[in-house]
Amino acid sequence: MNCEILAVGSELLTPQRIDTNSLYLTQRLNEVGVEVVAKGIIGDDRERLAATVRLAHSRAPLLILTGGLGPTEDDITRDAVAAALGRELVFRQEVLDAVEARFHSLRRPMAPINRRQAYIIDGAEILPNDRGTAPGQWYAGEPGIIILLPGPPHELKAMYEQQCLHRLRQVVPPRHIVTRFLRVAGMGESDVDQAIAPIYTRFTNPVTTLLAGPGDIQIHLRAYGASESEARVLADELARQIETELGDRIYSAEGANLEEVVGKLLAAQGATLAVAESCTGGLLAERLTAVPGSSKYFLGGWVTYSKEVKSSALGVRPETLNTYGAVSAETAREMAEGARLEAGATFAIAITGVAGPDPDNGKPVGLVYIALADEHGCDVKERQFIGERERVRSQAAQTALDLLRRRLNAFGAA
Repeated sequence: MNCEILAVGSELLTPQRIDTNSLYLTQRLNEVGVEVVAKGIIGDDRERLAATVRLAHSRAPLLILTGGLGPTEDDITRDAVAAALGRELVFRQEVLDAVEARFHSLRRPMAPINRRQAYIIDGAEILPNDRGTAPGQWYAGEPGIIILLPGPPHELKAMYEQQCLHRLRQVVPPRHIVTRFLRVAGMGESDVDQAIAPIYTRFTNPVTTLLAGPGDIQIHLRAYGASESEARVLADELARQIETELGDRIYSAEGANLEEVVGKLLAAQGATLAVAESCTGGLLAERLTAVPGSSKYFLGGWVTYSKEVKSSALGVRPETLNTYGAVSAETAREMAEGARLEAGATFAIAITGVAGPDPDNGKPVGLVYIALADEHGCDVKERQFIGERERVRSQAAQTALDLLRRRLNAFGAA
């Protein structure tokens, strides 16, 4: 069964608010075999919302609306859906009694406008709300089902679990969805697609989607089956073929991010890490310490933005800085070696470069040197990243983590 979700509320069209309800609903709907094929946000305009509901209802057997069920004039969902269906709103005394009881339990007087919440679309079932005053509604008719849920997430989640889940299981055809998330480092989106398109295009089930981020490509595989085991077999088979093609460029087959993967490798090998950052300004350390339990392997780091601090904190020689500059392979090497020595770490990573927006002493924006030091020596990689300041910084941190991942995998295999 396919589903469309409409989030109602002009506040969701502003930069300050994000629709998180649709993310929750998508996950929960997938668990019962419902595929979300479209999402939308509609402001508080009755005619526009009614027109959108008519169109969505005509093409999806399940339509869910969130928000707009409150008592104020801009809460228009009931009215707009009734208009789209060509049905009346019917006053239900038992709903008003429940709203009044809610206010009484909170020891607050009920404003007269709350009476609006007692109007239900003719033919709809009432979905009680034990977390708020706005009841939901379940309308089943041609050509499909429309569900109205409140906007506050704690109300919506409780109502979905208590009132909608069992109803959906009765009407959704048996189907299971299994998703695999492969994550790739060190390749661009077009390179990944060129490598794996000959594989995934042979499959209509699973469906493959590529998502690109700075230095990180996600391959989403969605398989469908009459049972979970059937869907999992299909997803695993396609994942196996893609893994064979891409090899160690896949750093996670379960969707974990790179700092989590690196952290597990460090912990498993009893190794420790220190970092020295310049252009990334602490981004690498922030990502590492965002992982719970990182104190087991991450010892600390330095943000050495100036030449003076590179020398005083990490022991980078003044002659190195004067001869080669702060953005150089030589400086990156001495930063990494100094950080490893100062922290007493198994590994140390250093990053220095030009994040932008302007070139630095003739060196272009995006030029970055990444050094990785251990007891056997220090390797330095030069990279020329493309993009604005934050993208350069993100790519630098991602590349540094991937270099460490590869080193740790080599150590573990030795």
